[in-house]
Amino acid sequence: MGRITALSEPTGPGVRVESGLYEGFEASLYYDPLISKVIAWGDTRGEAILRMRRALSEYRIVGIKTTIPFHLQLMDTTNFIAGQLDTTFVEERFAL
Repeated sequence: MGRITALSEPTGPGVRVESGLYEGFEASLYYDPLISKVIAWGDTRGEAILRMRRALSEYRIVGIKTTIPFHLQLMDTTNFIAGQLDTTFVEERFAL
């Protein structure tokens, strides 16, 4: 995985980050791959999506690969925005 060399977590209304990350943190192969969780809420689905997009765009984790680009791409799909999802959504729409 790697060592986190720079970190800046998002903040703001309707956004919460749960993590134990810090600059210098060493994420090894034996570490849980869920190193951070970002939660966004809003009065509507659209507001929550906008807040999550902003939060993920502001999140900076340097030194390891993250799934932030994938999640930003996912939230741009029409089906996701409309809430038209099922258990095959990701595998049918994205090359992993």
